[in-house]
Amino acid sequence: MKLIFKIFFLSVSILQFHWVGGQDIHFSQFYEQPMLRNPALAGIYSGDIRVISSYRNQWQSVTTPYRTFSLSSEVKIPLDFISEGDHFSIGLQLAKDVAGTSNFSKTMFLPVFNYHKLLNEENNTYLSGAIMGGFVQQQFDPTKLILNDQFSLNANGTFNILSTSQQTFERTNVTYPELSAGVSFSSQLAYGADYYIGLGFFNLTKPKLFFSGNEIQLNPKFALNAGLAIATSDINELILYGDYFRQGGHNSFQGGLLYGWDFFTQADIRNGIRAGAFYRWNDAFIPVIQLELNKIIIGVSYDANVSKLVTASQYRGGLEVTLSYRNFLNVRNKALMGTRCPKFGFMPTVY
Repeated sequence: MKLIFKIFFLSVSILQFHWVGGQDIHFSQFYEQPMLRNPALAGIYSGDIRVISSYRNQWQSVTTPYRTFSLSSEVKIPLDFISEGDHFSIGLQLAKDVAGTSNFSKTMFLPVFNYHKLLNEENNTYLSGAIMGGFVQQQFDPTKLILNDQFSLNANGTFNILSTSQQTFERTNVTYPELSAGVSFSSQLAYGADYYIGLGFFNLTKPKLFFSGNEIQLNPKFALNAGLAIATSDINELILYGDYFRQGGHNSFQGGLLYGWDFFTQADIRNGIRAGAFYRWNDAFIPVIQLELNKIIIGVSYDANVSKLVTASQYRGGLEVTLSYRNFLNVRNKALMGTRCPKFGFMPTVY
């Protein structure tokens, strides 16, 4: 049975560049990938600067693992000279996904610009509008594919696999522009309870790509995002996240919660631990644990596969690790930035 599924995954890797509805780059700790969720979520965090790196290894138990890498950075710039309390976030999203036997890869270079307009100082209410534009490259290695004309049937009913194929491809890599936009609204329900909602729009230019044969047009993608952080005490916090995506008639949802406990806070140091679970609809149940050490957060999650592939995967999906850093910039008045800037969740301790 496992052999059947390996053949299935090999077929997927062959057909990936023909399939418009193929899987986009995604992470189980999606809340640590704000710009992949919605460009307008850049800068919605507690602090002035944030850097996040992520690594994901999926389907190791079934086939050639799918490996995904991500590196993003954001910095907030106050715009009091334009309007008091307004901010501008500049970000950069880098990501690479390598999938299957053919090393089918997707590489993204996406700068982000997000303007945060202060609507209500008392509730720290902001309306944010963002644009993200850059380039995406997709490529594969045809020498690692086994195509249908390489199978030779023997007289006894067995197969031989020939070393080469007569099939050719017009190209093995393609680069196209990517343009996305988004809006978000962030505020406080009460002191210690922050929330945001957002709408994101991807593939606005409907880019076209092909490796062989007819061009394929990528469908626009729509995203709905939400987050809620509630301080249940001076040292505890409950955080909920949710995302809904729709593209070309296909829908996906992922969401869940984390509960945090700070076991040491003093001066400019906050150390704590968060744990929780998330669910990606019809795909995986995902336990998560995060360790916060001052301004560094280390997160580990694992996908317990619950899709139709569970027979082959035996509930094993993918390991994911994230490392993030956030802080205030020393050139700022941190006490002021701590009370009036786009933020979400516990503040890093101000010093």
